[in-house]
Amino acid sequence: MFARVAGRFARMDLRRRMRDYVRGLLAPVDARTAGSWPSGPATATRTGLQHLLNGARWDADAVRDYVRTYVAVRLGPDMVLIIDDTGFIKKGSMSAGVSRQYTGTSGKIDNCQIGVFAAYATGSGRALVDRELYLSKSWTSDRERCRAAKNLR
Repeated sequence: MFARVAGRFARMDLRRRMRDYVRGLLAPVDARTAGSWPSGPATATRTGLQHLLNGARWDADAVRDYVRTYVAVRLGPDMVLIIDDTGFIKKGSMSAGVSRQYTGTSGKIDNCQIGVFAAYATGSGRALVDRELYLSKSWTSDRERCRAAKNLR
């Protein structure tokens, strides 16, 4: 699997970080934070993984498209598409999409982002195949706010 998506990452260090990131997510540990993962190569540092996810240039949509095709073949034809949203509680207001809105995460109107996720599921397995950040009208109608959030890291 790693070899098939490696070409989506222009540099070797990013390929290694991607591999270490996926291995960490799949590791048999309770917490899913880089600090709790088993010790690994130097590429698995918190800073390196943050760079991969937030600063490095790679085509997330191309990786998603490959994974979606791979999963569809592996899970077989009897799959069901599941669409669901998840709220990410936020304290500030500068992250893209943050506003006061209902989220099932807290069960009330809260300051949060809403992520919408798609998954395929069959009797033999399941996998996430897409994701989008929900933007409320308060965001989509304020172009300057959108531009400012894009430039924050």
